Amino acid sequence: MKTTTAPDDVTTINGVITDQRPVDFHSLGLAGCIDRLAAPLRRQGTEIHWETPHHGVEISSSSASLLYHAAKEVLSNAFKYAHAHDVTVRLAAVYHGVRLTVTDNGAGFDSQAPAGGHHGFGLRLMSIAVSEVGGDVSVVSSPGKGTCVTVTLPLD
Repeated sequence: MKTTTAPDDVTTINGVITDQRPVDFHSLGLAGCIDRLAAPLRRQGTEIHWETPHHGVEISSSSASLLYHAAKEVLSNAFKYAHAHDVTVRLAAVYHGVRLTVTDNGAGFDSQAPAGGHHGFGLRLMSIAVSEVGGDVSVVSSPGKGTCVTVTLPLD
């Protein structure tokens, strides 16, 4: 019987980060759950830097889940397309809300160009889900200069 460690449970399927274990916000916290998603990036040599508040921010499970899935999308894009050496993940309390920012120093793309084909579909779906709860998504990127994705959600 083969046992695997927790990071081995996080894999990629066609470049999409997939966590085989159930998400456990209660024991790991949102930051811990998102940090698990960075395992494939670490395995390819990407440095992951974290900036989180020193105090906890209480958010609903639905907000935590939405931020987790947004992080999964952004980190999958960084893994599959960016070829970044450094990724910084920030979780912060903001006025009446919570903000997740993921910045990489990778290949970047023209964020002003209309998305063609299937490219950008995941970011569009993420933006729709976030806007449905009154949140906001900002994507800033340019070729050769990396990407910064910011997701801000209101607190319930």
